[in-house]
Amino acid sequence: MNTSSPPDCPFHAGAPSHPPALHPPGVWPPGPTTGLTGWRLLRSMSRDLLGTLATWQRAFGDVVHVRIWPEHQIVVTDPQLARELLVTHHDALIRWERGMRVFAQLHGHSVLIAEGDAWRGKRHALQPGFSPKAVQALVPTIASAAMQALSHWPMHAGNWPIENALTSLAMDVIVRTMFSSEIGADARIAEAAARTVMVAANAEFYWPASWPDAVPWKRAKRQALAALNGLVDRHLQARLKLPHDAWPDDLASRLLQLHRDDAAAWPLQAVHDECMTAFLAGHETAAATLAWWAWCMAANPAAQTAAREEVLQVLQDRAPTAETLPSLRYLTQTLHEALRLYPAAPMLNSRRSTRPITLGSWQLPARTQFLVPVQLMHHDPRWFPAPLAFRPERFGPGAPAFPRGAYLPFGAGPRVCLGQHLAMTETTAIAAMILQRFALSAPDGMAAPQPVFNVTLRPKQPLRLRLAPAPSAAPRAGR
Repeated sequence: MNTSSPPDCPFHAGAPSHPPALHPPGVWPPGPTTGLTGWRLLRSMSRDLLGTLATWQRAFGDVVHVRIWPEHQIVVTDPQLARELLVTHHDALIRWERGMRVFAQLHGHSVLIAEGDAWRGKRHALQPGFSPKAVQALVPTIASAAMQALSHWPMHAGNWPIENALTSLAMDVIVRTMFSSEIGADARIAEAAARTVMVAANAEFYWPASWPDAVPWKRAKRQALAALNGLVDRHLQARLKLPHDAWPDDLASRLLQLHRDDAAAWPLQAVHDECMTAFLAGHETAAATLAWWAWCMAANPAAQTAAREEVLQVLQDRAPTAETLPSLRYLTQTLHEALRLYPAAPMLNSRRSTRPITLGSWQLPARTQFLVPVQLMHHDPRWFPAPLAFRPERFGPGAPAFPRGAYLPFGAGPRVCLGQHLAMTETTAIAAMILQRFALSAPDGMAAPQPVFNVTLRPKQPLRLRLAPAPSAAPRAGR
């Protein structure tokens, strides 16, 4: 992956090396006209957040002030300043309180929600299970899950629901790595429940408070939460019924061991919360990325052919291993380019400053809210020429450098996505196994899927593609 940067951000090329002259405190960056409260801006954001922010970037630049009473929000789309915010000023930031209250309805007080010492303790406890070495040990589990799932895909299909199939597979992978068991018949229920709660969460972000979940019109959300909590609780209770010396080495066992060692610090509810976050975040990034990658392959047959040729040369008909995955360089480039075009998290969780900070030339007070729309930087022609074109060579050796911060599919700084290594390893292994078996193409008359942002980025309608045997794939018995 090409992430090298010139000494200066290209956008600032030729600028003097000394610090920029600072605007006086109390002076805000340019931004849209507010009106009395600015709530009309909020309505525009609720209808199309990324489109609205893109319009403001074109009108006002890479640092935009949005006044929505009682908040002052700063939208940052300059790569250098985005990294400065997330890395240099990380200790002056917390996540947006309203957003975290909405997420806490599902995630409890997991590492996703926690701040300060509580977050550091949880992150430290979880980090070993998501290290590159730990993830490499999971490759056989990922390959086994993919082999089982792909054996049930039809060799010929004109309109195959590939996004649903990939979501079920990603759920099975995370359940196997967390609980050493298969998701089985729960996959369809869990997929629908996860989609329901994410749509509900996205809607609630734009209100200062939420109606209680007990109100009649939230029945679907209540049922979805119950389904997801029940899935996690059943697996945890099944583990607790096993003799301790029969516990497998997986995430559930490591968390339950923390509970056994210090139940006050790690009550059973805390174990549940971490498992819920791992399940939702662990499958969603992989599923969304694989769905968009599948579309990119279908829409770009030359890139699909090149990726398949590499896969067949490296793997032949064997399953990928931790040793062979690094050799799939071009395939990895196609995944990075899919993540650039369609980042699973196109908007990072909003931050709030706990003290005054200086960002570039702006002196901003405590309690300023910051928005970092990753997708806008990924689609910026200054960093990525012809930004809407699928060009995996952007991430190849010798490709022109783009500034650090211009490509942030997993965020940056200490709160970078904990599961980034697992996500890239899982998607690379599954993508390789798909190309070994199938050729992907768009059904006749199909338009490009429309991306919709509901916490993560997914096609507006579940993606369906045509399947055919891969050109060099041998027929499978019974197919």
